[in-house]
Amino acid sequence: MAEMTLSEAWLAAKEEERAATEKRREIEDKLIKLFSIDDTQEGTVNHEVDGARIKVTARISRTVDSELLQEIAAENGLTDHLSTLFRWKPELNMKVWKNTDDSITQPLLGAITSKPSRPSFSITLED
Repeated sequence: MAEMTLSEAWLAAKEEERAATEKRREIEDKLIKLFSIDDTQEGTVNHEVDGARIKVTARISRTVDSELLQEIAAENGLTDHLSTLFRWKPELNMKVWKNTDDSITQPLLGAITSKPSRPSFSITLED
């Protein structure tokens, strides 16, 4: 049998990586069902199962339409708030956003798209 070239070895490793990722995600999907994880809510929950501590962190992915955001802000006299509410890519500065009065944030919601991200997992076995 001929020795594998580096290219062939790389391709084989990439396929193993893809298969492992697929298997891990299937297990994560079962954990999401088992723990009734609501992917529309942000936050972290911890579970103890079979001697393992399982931490599940759910996030919401947000994108901002910068042109629409600037247009909405200008129409509502809120342009001065953009530099603190958004990192000017723009991306949402959630820490400041959550602590800002609704009279400022509500009109800007039309420029923001929110969708759940895949929850992340951290599993440690207890001794």
